[in-house]
Amino acid sequence: MDPLKRFHNEDWHTPKGKLIREFVFGINDGLVTTVGFIAGVTGALINLKIVLMSGTAEIIAGTVSMFFGAYLAAKSQNEFYQKEINRETREIKENPNHEIEEIYEIYQDKGFTKAEIDPIVKRLMSDKKILLDFMVQDELRISKDYYENPFKIASYTGLSFLAGGVPPLLPFFFIKHSLTAIAASIILSIIVLAVTGLAKAKVTKTGRFKSAFEMVLIGGTAAAVGFICGRLIALL
Repeated sequence: MDPLKRFHNEDWHTPKGKLIREFVFGINDGLVTTVGFIAGVTGALINLKIVLMSGTAEIIAGTVSMFFGAYLAAKSQNEFYQKEINRETREIKENPNHEIEEIYEIYQDKGFTKAEIDPIVKRLMSDKKILLDFMVQDELRISKDYYENPFKIASYTGLSFLAGGVPPLLPFFFIKHSLTAIAASIILSIIVLAVTGLAKAKVTKTGRFKSAFEMVLIGGTAAAVGFICGRLIALL
């Protein structure tokens, strides 16, 4: 197989690798939010049916909020990057001499001599498309594949929140005793965090145990803080 082709087929060079951020964020946020919410409502309410209804409403509201929040964030980022690229395109057209100065500055900062930079400048200035690609990546620090589909990002984030929010609530459908249900909810949450860590390790090519332990430690700590705050608020 062509090494270059194999390189581009690696998981971390694909959209799947880029979406790991939304996946981990959504799962963790959904789980932590739901655990904290459940801790609060079970401390204040005796009727588990009301807890279930409240928890379900919280998950739905959170999923919708995460969806539209992620959509607006991705859309705003795309618009900002496009505005910067348009500005750079205009500068190339209106003030090419300034672009030449910037090319020299960029390569001098990298340790190139003027004699080494001269042919690079000549090549870049001979093709406006190549020049724009160079300035966008090396001056603006914007990747060529900067564009992110807002709907795709929003869907991934919202569904990840939903996937993280549902497990902590599941025990309350089957267990009638609130303390037992909370204990089962916490155990299930830890399992979800561990599985999420394993999934992350598969994409990032890091140690599975380390990744799972990190997710459980960080996500578990956040969930514990949410749980404690929920119980304190319920008591107060």
